[in-house]
Amino acid sequence: MSKPATNAPLSFDTERGAGRSKWVAGLLLIGVGAWMGSGFVSPAAEEIVATPVESTVRIISVAVVSSQAETVTQYFVAEGQAMPDRITSIRAEATGQIAEVMVEKGTLVGTGQLIARFDVTRNEADLARAQEELARAQRDFDNSETLVQRGVATADRLSENRAALANANAAVINAGQSLANSEITAPFAGRLEALNLNAGEFVSAGTEVGQIVDNSPLSVTIQVPQQSLSNVKSGQEAKVKFITGEERDGVVAFVGTSADQATRTFLAEITVENENGAVPAGVSAEIRIPTGEAVAHFMSPATLSLGSDGTLGVKTVNADDVVVFSEIKIERAQTDGIWVSGLPDAVDIITIGQGYVNNGQTVDPQPEATLTAEATP
Repeated sequence: MSKPATNAPLSFDTERGAGRSKWVAGLLLIGVGAWMGSGFVSPAAEEIVATPVESTVRIISVAVVSSQAETVTQYFVAEGQAMPDRITSIRAEATGQIAEVMVEKGTLVGTGQLIARFDVTRNEADLARAQEELARAQRDFDNSETLVQRGVATADRLSENRAALANANAAVINAGQSLANSEITAPFAGRLEALNLNAGEFVSAGTEVGQIVDNSPLSVTIQVPQQSLSNVKSGQEAKVKFITGEERDGVVAFVGTSADQATRTFLAEITVENENGAVPAGVSAEIRIPTGEAVAHFMSPATLSLGSDGTLGVKTVNADDVVVFSEIKIERAQTDGIWVSGLPDAVDIITIGQGYVNNGQTVDPQPEATLTAEATP
């Protein structure tokens, strides 16, 4: 059996047409090189490659509203509490049994009006006894004075009778005062907020039996910050709106000159007329004190923007349709908007889209009504 032939590498050099592929490859390589080299000598090709492609810049549309500055009144606004003009406790000035109570709790009383009366039986007896003692002491003194003049009595006896007469006179005054104190009266006109008395009750002198409040006028107290103290003066007019819905005109009656150690604020009081006590004492109130005038624009708080450094401002559009960011100051706040200063007298304010544009950027301003109508389906 014969051995297999040894494997030898394949070779196509001897095949027919093998030399033709080498010539084709060489011609292709020369053609590619010639084409690449033509870029260095062809001006037209160079010109085409060097020409940049222009890019299209998109201009953002924003809604604007034309605004004209107006003169507005500036106010110092604070929250306060209505306090009564006067409030005091009513105390019994005598000791005894209550015979009669004339009024009820909650009654409006006048100055000196009778509220309750003690049983005066003992007081009347004490006064009668004191008056009798006074009459006797007067007779003794008169007799001693006559005897001294006749020389049958000594000056010491006269001095003793004079002292007894003085004591008797003091006893009459005390008994009369006790009888007068048997009536409990109102110290001033007001409303009885409390009355702890019943007929037949025994009361000691000095016992608190009630409380009377005078809330006409009312005194509204507020705290004024240090930076606003120069704007609040005594005698200024004030607008007061109570939480009950009542509105009154008031006058600044007092401004403190010593700051509270804890809050660094100053106490101020506004006097408000309160006929018939229509507004109760103790309710909360908002006080608005006019402090001057300013030229400002009215706008929605949603129009405000923040600058790159955190400053509060408004973005507007100038005559060249370029965004301008202006720092502003809030002069007055209302429930329906705010008044701000720091803008030109006439200006176009960006109301929609201000969050998508920056200071110095060119925009396409559109009236707010037009842009809103286009956005509405």
